[in-house]
Amino acid sequence: MDDVVGMVLAAGFGTRLRPLTDLLPKPAVPVAGLPLLQFALARMRAAGARRAVVNAHHLAVEMERVAGEAGRSAGVEVAISHEPIIAGTGGALRQARSLLGGAGAVVLWNGDVLFDLDLEGVVAAHRASSALATMVLAPMPQAASYATVDVDRSMAVRRIAGHGPGGSDLVPLHFTGVHVLSPALLDQIPDEPFACDVNRHVYPPLLGRGLVRGVVAGGYWNDLGTPARYLQANLDVLSGVAPVLLPGAEPFAALREAGPRVWVAPGAELDARATMVGPVLIGSGCRVPAGAWVERAVLWPGTALRPGERLVDSVAAGEFRVQAGG
Repeated sequence: MDDVVGMVLAAGFGTRLRPLTDLLPKPAVPVAGLPLLQFALARMRAAGARRAVVNAHHLAVEMERVAGEAGRSAGVEVAISHEPIIAGTGGALRQARSLLGGAGAVVLWNGDVLFDLDLEGVVAAHRASSALATMVLAPMPQAASYATVDVDRSMAVRRIAGHGPGGSDLVPLHFTGVHVLSPALLDQIPDEPFACDVNRHVYPPLLGRGLVRGVVAGGYWNDLGTPARYLQANLDVLSGVAPVLLPGAEPFAALREAGPRVWVAPGAELDARATMVGPVLIGSGCRVPAGAWVERAVLWPGTALRPGERLVDSVAAGEFRVQAGG
């Protein structure tokens, strides 16, 4: 039996992040030069996981390639659960059950989340409880409109997005997209509906018995669902605001600093007559010619700017230019 086995949810289309997700699945997009899911895999490895499952549907061949490379870098053996039809979070667990066999605990991690999480502590808290599932929660981000997860004073989850037995003196919190599950939770996943969501179809019948609990976690958190949030996550890592780096996910080991908070990957060509205003990341194989102005921006590998091109609060990926902030 493995102590901890991870699963990264990576099958979705990432529609809000288009056109970037027309090139790569959202969990594969680069953050400070590393695939987003590599940060999750490194976090799982630090919590004791030696293997993980990644489900794949959208751009599945690319997802499998990137997940394999990220797993090797993070020191985690990655298995791919192919989903010809997207099965939802609960359905993904059902589809991957054979790959999760032998787990003592399963860490389920949304593939669009960058999170400075003490995962080892959360796993320990889950095991100390009698819960089948522990949801990692946080105070609601300012000006956010996420549906709440409501817990009682003992941290038992009593309501999810308005559904559940409820109760008095409940505290509304924000779900971060990370769960820790006991293997027995997999027995609670129904065969129907096929596209099954854990929060809507699996957890609600368990809430009245106190079998779903919450743990409140601090630390940097960002879901990279939109171009603005994606760019901000990159800038936060490049400027040191996001302390998400771990062994197996250390982008600065391969980057050189060409100016204040201007990071350049191997094989990039940066003309000295271009203007750089950090934080900036120039990906591998990029070409930045004389006269270009790059400010608070990320260039994906292989991107070539035009002479005199101005890129501000933006992501450049091949021929795409995505205004993402400002």
